[in-house]
Amino acid sequence: MPHSQTSAPRDSLAGVRLARGASPWLLPTVATAAVSLLRARRSGAAKAVAVPATALAAGMLWFFRDPEREIAQGRVISPADGVVQSIMPWKDGRTRVAIFMSPLNVHVNRAPLAGTVTSVEHIPGGFVPAFNKESENNERVVWHFDTELGDIEMIQIAGAVARRIVPYVPQGTKVEQGERIGLIRFGSRVDLYLPEGVEVAVEVGQKTVAGVTRLDRD
Repeated sequence: MPHSQTSAPRDSLAGVRLARGASPWLLPTVATAAVSLLRARRSGAAKAVAVPATALAAGMLWFFRDPEREIAQGRVISPADGVVQSIMPWKDGRTRVAIFMSPLNVHVNRAPLAGTVTSVEHIPGGFVPAFNKESENNERVVWHFDTELGDIEMIQIAGAVARRIVPYVPQGTKVEQGERIGLIRFGSRVDLYLPEGVEVAVEVGQKTVAGVTRLDRD
């Protein structure tokens, strides 16, 4: 049966469920908006700041949202919200499914399968737009999971705006399918390599929901 996935405590603000790692960006923005709104009646300068500051704070709240999900059944589920950018056969027999995440998507990534995190490697790089072919040389975090299907590789790739990838779990952690494992701040991409023999169930241009969209076919 599908199940609700819980995680360690995360940031919150006024009852809004937020992604862990949001506070350094969100709190100063919300504080600026709140102060400018309080002073807006007495100060023209504060009034001028209040509108854009409030809009930015609302945007930040939307970006860092972290909704609960009913985790789907299936061998491999999507690790990211977004759109399938490409499906590419690899020389070693695997198939790479690249999912582009716009700033409007939820940016909390989830484990595509249950298993053990065997490595979490941060690789420095550039920050070209995540939909660009050269983004393969961007700042990224490479994950490997030991699963019932063998080694599964997943890569979180930073984009032109996303300058920070925040892993939630370290090497050696056992994770459940659909468990929250990390956050990419702002637009970015997630690549998942399906093992040889696993047929892809999605197509280019299809929208995906982390923990909900199944990527493989029986």
